[in-house]
Amino acid sequence: MSMTYRLRRTLPSHRAAIIMPVDHGLIFDRIDGLETPSAPFTQWSEHGVTGFMLTPGQVRQTERFFAQHPELTRVLTIDTYYDYRQLDGGGSHDLITSIEDAVRMGVDAVKMLFPWNMSNRERVALCHRAGKVISACDRWDIPLVLEPVLIGAPRSEEVIVEEEKIARIAYDLGAHVIKIAFPGEARTKRLVEELQVPLVIAGGPLAGNPADTLDAIAQTLRAGARGVIVGRNIWQREQKIAISLLGQINDLAKSVRFAD
Repeated sequence: MSMTYRLRRTLPSHRAAIIMPVDHGLIFDRIDGLETPSAPFTQWSEHGVTGFMLTPGQVRQTERFFAQHPELTRVLTIDTYYDYRQLDGGGSHDLITSIEDAVRMGVDAVKMLFPWNMSNRERVALCHRAGKVISACDRWDIPLVLEPVLIGAPRSEEVIVEEEKIARIAYDLGAHVIKIAFPGEARTKRLVEELQVPLVIAGGPLAGNPADTLDAIAQTLRAGARGVIVGRNIWQREQKIAISLLGQINDLAKSVRFAD
């Protein structure tokens, strides 16, 4: 399979992607709404989701389901970070699987954190690690979704500005797709236009009412992002509300087109 084939499966051109992350157990352990790690796939796959972000354990346990639903894409999380509650650079980041194993699993893309709130020495090691992963991805023709983030930090103006800068570092390292927390419509548009690399916007933790989430996603798509990564803002809500919200997000996602 080629890089182009996998990218187009992950981020189609006839609509925006809606990728649901359910990989939170790698950092949060047992989390509300994700007590049974294999449950979200059957629960949400028929409500507009185009793919899932999942762990190696989830890939193994859901092979039969995804074989029966080949239209759904899988983005494999290949790393973890401890401890996300420490904001002073005390966390530690590393890989949990290889690109070769990801290809063997048959996933469409891989995702890696790019946590920047750490020491300069750790930042250099992180850039080296990301560079090695990107090299392996290019060798195996599988796209890397790289996620620049100040992990655990509050969404202050200073954090948003800093993450925009880190997105440029992700671009320079050669990321195939960049995942970033929503920085506002104007900043999203500028990143899309300047970097000219597919951008996907993360929904983050459960916050605000459904109308706020829908408005942020509408801004995201107007700005040219190729998709949204929305998890806790869906599956941690009451199910009836969540299904309605996901349907409205799907309508927005189907209303946009992208040049091949």
